[in-house]
Amino acid sequence: MGHPAVKGQNMYGQFPEVGVDAANDVGEGRLIPTTSVEQYAGTLASWFGLSDGQIRQVFPNFGNFGSNPYLGFMG
Repeated sequence: MGHPAVKGQNMYGQFPEVGVDAANDVGEGRLIPTTSVEQYAGTLASWFGLSDGQIRQVFPNFGNFGSNPYLGFMG
């Protein structure tokens, strides 16, 4: 039994609002991201078989991204 495939051709997270004085603009062309690298890594780690507790131990900031930080890009 193999793992389901990656759910491609979809956008995960949110596109940033680009523009001067936008909500995520911190100046000098820098934007605050709407999706964390921990969310991508935690979702992938789940697919590799890590439990939720193990993921939160490996990625201590994972729980800071809402009640369900998993992005759902793995089948």
